[in-house]
Amino acid sequence: MAEIDILITGGHGQVGQALAHASWPEGVRLHRPTRAELDLTSEVALSEAFARTPFAAVINACAFTAVDAAEAQAGDAFLANALIPARLADATRRAGLPLVHISTDCVFDGRRDRPYAEYDATAPISVYGSSKRAGELAVLSANPRSAVVRTAWVVSARGKNFIRTIVDGAVSRPELTVVADVIGSPTSADDLAEALATLTLAMIADPEAPTGVYHCVNAGEASWAELAVEALRLAGSRTTVVPIPAADRPAPAPRPVNSRLSCERLANDYGVTMRDWREAVVDLVDGLPSEKAAP
Repeated sequence: MAEIDILITGGHGQVGQALAHASWPEGVRLHRPTRAELDLTSEVALSEAFARTPFAAVINACAFTAVDAAEAQAGDAFLANALIPARLADATRRAGLPLVHISTDCVFDGRRDRPYAEYDATAPISVYGSSKRAGELAVLSANPRSAVVRTAWVVSARGKNFIRTIVDGAVSRPELTVVADVIGSPTSADDLAEALATLTLAMIADPEAPTGVYHCVNAGEASWAELAVEALRLAGSRTTVVPIPAADRPAPAPRPVNSRLSCERLANDYGVTMRDWREAVVDLVDGLPSEKAAP
């Protein structure tokens, strides 16, 4: 295929690293500038970057993801999660480019008793969720060729995430307490990256490709405790997981107790179906540094 340049903002975070390792076709060149190399808050800097390189699309993986810290750092959260997406949406619209923006399950309040669909009303219950919803609205209103991709409970063999924390903690502790009454959709960063690549390439190829909100998580559901048990089993750990209610572990930011997402629209529009989270965790644990697997 012809050479294609794709800009990935936030390219050195967990999802950004997964995108760098995804199975892109030959000819695709990924650009993952650091914050020092590209100021995403500057309209001038974005315009100059777009003038220098004929990008075919932008994937925005830049975000303030410290959910609890966002409660005390609302300005920083809204800067990264709302202002930067707005800047990118405006810049990509002016350049005539598709924008794929990554969002979160935390735009919902978690009160439904079924997986959330894209059309369900949002009702964030934290600063983080509110900032991400503001970013969604900015993207959708500014660039008609945009896709907002909500995901949840992202885990990876790279970077800091729940599974890395659990497996690392099990090395020195015989018992771990983990919340058991919050249900969600665990998602492999690598599987998410492959889905994002498929969607992005389709939007590049077809200016009339479907747009709007999509959900992308691995199939199935689990509590945090169930996810921890499976990860430790696969790591060969003898550490015991003790289930506890979320009320026993209060946090500055409330979380939706139901984070399950339905991915039906992604399958219908782009043919992307996600495998079960248990299969994904097998690959993830296999990819962990060997010294992190508990004895």
